Amino acid sequence: MKPRFKTGRKFIPIAQPQSLAPIAARISQCRSLRVLVHAHAALLFASLFPVAAAGETYSFDSSGSTIGFSVHQLLGTTRGKFTKFNGKIDLDRQHPEHSSVTAQIAVHSIDTRIKKRDDHLRSAEFLNAEKFPYITFKSRSVRRTGPQSGDILGDLTLHGVTKPVTLHVKLLSPISETSRTRWAVATEPIMRRDFNLSFAPWSESLFGVSQSVAINIEIEAKRVE
Repeated sequence: MKPRFKTGRKFIPIAQPQSLAPIAARISQCRSLRVLVHAHAALLFASLFPVAAAGETYSFDSSGSTIGFSVHQLLGTTRGKFTKFNGKIDLDRQHPEHSSVTAQIAVHSIDTRIKKRDDHLRSAEFLNAEKFPYITFKSRSVRRTGPQSGDILGDLTLHGVTKPVTLHVKLLSPISETSRTRWAVATEPIMRRDFNLSFAPWSESLFGVSQSVAINIEIEAKRVE
């Protein structure tokens, strides 16, 4: 017989503990289901919007990258590129100002598709690849300018001369399943005279060779595990 307590004229039966067991079980199941749903939602959110580690390192992949240049002259535009280079990006997406970039380009790898011209550009009269075998860039500071862009101030060393240069960087593709990313890099044209890259003034004047060199860079980088 169930115990009762009196309230006014009526007696209300008191539920036995064993009669509450199914209710308690259902409540526990509901709570477990809610926890499971929240856990799955959190995992889904994390997979869709991954949070970057505090520091990530990417290395240049020269097979998918381009470091090119162009120079205007009287008879048209000379375009060329460097085929051998390496670089590293230390990326902190949470604090971009802590990021850094270094790059090294082999001068002897210059390629304008005309061997005679390339040999002249490598010679002591111009780039002097034997004395100055590398062009280097080392960042000083990084400033975010947009959700997928930033400015990198750094030192460019070319032909034994170091000058400050600002690179305007834009992310072209996000990190993929293969941990690769792609960046477009723009900068103001560099002036040859600033790096002592002038030869035979009469010849330059005759053929209208511009002092301004436009830079074209696109970098594919792979995360270093």
